[in-house]
Amino acid sequence: MANIKVLNMSGSEVGSIELNDNIFAVEVNEHVMHQAVVQYLANQRQGTKGTKTRSEVRGGGRKPWRQKGTGRARQGSIRAPQWTGGGVVFAPKSRDYSFKLNKKVKRLALKSALTTKVNENKFVVLDALNLEQIKTKEMQNVLNNIKVSKALVVLEDGNKNAVLSARNIPDIKTASVNTINVYDILKYDSFVVTKQAVEKIQEVYA
Repeated sequence: MANIKVLNMSGSEVGSIELNDNIFAVEVNEHVMHQAVVQYLANQRQGTKGTKTRSEVRGGGRKPWRQKGTGRARQGSIRAPQWTGGGVVFAPKSRDYSFKLNKKVKRLALKSALTTKVNENKFVVLDALNLEQIKTKEMQNVLNNIKVSKALVVLEDGNKNAVLSARNIPDIKTASVNTINVYDILKYDSFVVTKQAVEKIQEVYA
């Protein structure tokens, strides 16, 4: 098992923690990580855009003029695509872009992403992140002390002060153990996690 040093809010080393090799030292599978990211982005799409085809636009039931003898091009409807106010060719329709991945695939992708952060020395463990009050400046000081800027901060449930203190800091996102995903882990440079949250991750994903 890999040993990772544990820091306090001042950035000083106060101990170490052993990481479970079944979660933080797996063989990195880039293909399943790519699948997980594509699924995450697809599931974020609303798919609510929609326009009307010529069959759905109001009007245009009567032939505008007779087929022959007028000197003009033949027309069948004033709602054909070439007319102003006509329908759209191959109009986009509301649809659901989401798709599912197997549970084992999603779990392997998450473990691969966590392993990547450990291998890159971008995995930072804090002894605790307890702020006495909701204050952005205090949270920024902690991040400066541990020398991270663009980071995903994973907290234990109920740490409201830390969540609210971090929400106005650019390039910082907070998450709980149950809401972490491959996209966010890979998007942010550093993965900052409390010791309590690490224990929960190992309990949930072991």
